Amino acid sequence: MTAGYKTKLTCPIQRSVALISDKWKVLIICTLSDGKRRFGELQRAMNGITPTVLTRALRDLEADGLVDRTVFAEVPPRVEYALTPLGGSLLPILAQLHEWADKNADRLLARHQPLPAEQKPTEKPAA
Repeated sequence: MTAGYKTKLTCPIQRSVALISDKWKVLIICTLSDGKRRFGELQRAMNGITPTVLTRALRDLEADGLVDRTVFAEVPPRVEYALTPLGGSLLPILAQLHEWADKNADRLLARHQPLPAEQKPTEKPAA
């Protein structure tokens, strides 16, 4: 599993979801689907992620075998991140999830909209 994360999950689906359950990991995988990226490129592509969170997520994905980190012996040092074949094998699944989310977005979002004041359920009086 994720580095430093001890789990007793025995179901393969639970273990698989645990690998990518972080808010940013799916976005990192999708961003790397276009090819290798350097740290700064990844951060710019994912508006709102902090360097600390990106570093932690990349380390977790690398430890889980989904992302490869290549360090080039140059001055200044250059580091590139790319999907491993295992990480790339998630792309069709994530594409299906994206398609499902697009298809059902209206229904999913409607369930999380606050009710107008006149439609809010009333509290039952205490017995």
